[in-house]
Amino acid sequence: MGKTAIRTVCEVSFDKPAAEQPQLHNRWHPDIPFAGSIKDGETVKIECLDWTGGQILNNDSADDVKNVDLTKVHYLSGPFEVEGAAPGDLLLVEIMDVQPFQDQPWGFTGIFDKSNGGGFLDEIYPSAAKAIWDFEGIYCTSRHIPHVKFAGLIHPGILGCAPSPEVLDIWNTREAKLIAANKLVGRDVALPPQPINIHAGSADPELKAKIGKEGARTIPGRPEHGGNCDIKNLSRGSKVYLPVHVNGAKFSVGDLHFSQGDGEISFCGAIEMAGIITINFKVIKNGVADLALKSPIYIPGPVEPQFGPGRYIYFEGFSVDQHGKQHYMDVTVAYRQTSLRVIEYLRRFGYSDYQIYLLLSCAPIQGHVAGIVDIPNACTTMGLPIDIFDFDISPATAITAKKLDMGTCAFETGVTEGKVLTDGGKNSEISFGGGMTYKE
Repeated sequence: MGKTAIRTVCEVSFDKPAAEQPQLHNRWHPDIPFAGSIKDGETVKIECLDWTGGQILNNDSADDVKNVDLTKVHYLSGPFEVEGAAPGDLLLVEIMDVQPFQDQPWGFTGIFDKSNGGGFLDEIYPSAAKAIWDFEGIYCTSRHIPHVKFAGLIHPGILGCAPSPEVLDIWNTREAKLIAANKLVGRDVALPPQPINIHAGSADPELKAKIGKEGARTIPGRPEHGGNCDIKNLSRGSKVYLPVHVNGAKFSVGDLHFSQGDGEISFCGAIEMAGIITINFKVIKNGVADLALKSPIYIPGPVEPQFGPGRYIYFEGFSVDQHGKQHYMDVTVAYRQTSLRVIEYLRRFGYSDYQIYLLLSCAPIQGHVAGIVDIPNACTTMGLPIDIFDFDISPATAITAKKLDMGTCAFETGVTEGKVLTDGGKNSEISFGGGMTYKE
């Protein structure tokens, strides 16, 4: 250790489209060819593009967010062979470091237009918006959300091993049933295999076509392998135990975040970035059976921004929506209400609703499920750290607060203010936790 340089097993290019780089892919499938090989016990560096493959630019327009092509996203680095890994083993992934590229010291947070991706609060905030964040060491600031500075808990949004053919069939069957059962819902509830803009690494045309027809989209995390879990505490020093389903594991990683709030509520809600992740890999033989593991488990690392217990304001939300409708033990409705409470609170200092929505997605916000036992109301909380602001946001000050000039986040060309729909979700008859609406 320390006597030789850490090997870079994957390099990416900013000068070539992501879909032309054979060491990247944007589907889960067991037949995607290996992009490199890693020894059991080896530590390697892996370069990653941002999750959109470079579609979002460092400027003051949200045109790119509004028009982002969501069939091209989640370009993952890999898959990598981990020598000796076999089905039934566990892959112990220890994240040693995550950093942005030195010549790309910035990231972005986006709110997708409701007609193109949407987000957790899109029935109320349907417009596209964007904030650019500048990195200075461990800290970040944004010209689009002023008077805020905080340290990032840098982490990958996606990591996992490839599914076996059997596991892939479980995913596709399970999600197809959900799609079929919810034809009346006014939005997508899952994404079936989609050949359009499939990127399968170095696969030849025939194999690429097969993967396009069968491969699972990378948008959701799945219990059998983790994948896109967006867990902010999978940061430096954390250890993740991943089930192995195919020979060589076929590990992939991507969607790096400089920071993220619990829930990543705007969907493109972390501070998304391109960067380099350093990982140590170890194979634990027969680990799945020995631990009776049904889903990945992890141990957080020792690195995390520290705020004292008394340096947060916690907001409560319950499963009664903003229109007064009672939902039964719906944690997602409760967390939506918690988010809206924070937006209402910070609005008094001069921030717009969209600036706050962006901030709650990417800042070190603590979200918790407080109570799920007392029918009919689930309760969730959201902790807002006081010290990320350069002015006092305490309740004593908020009572008489004067609004500051907070500028604006970026909107699409010709738009100076995002839409706020006060009647959003009002006609919902059945809740699936997302305020989704059944249509007669």
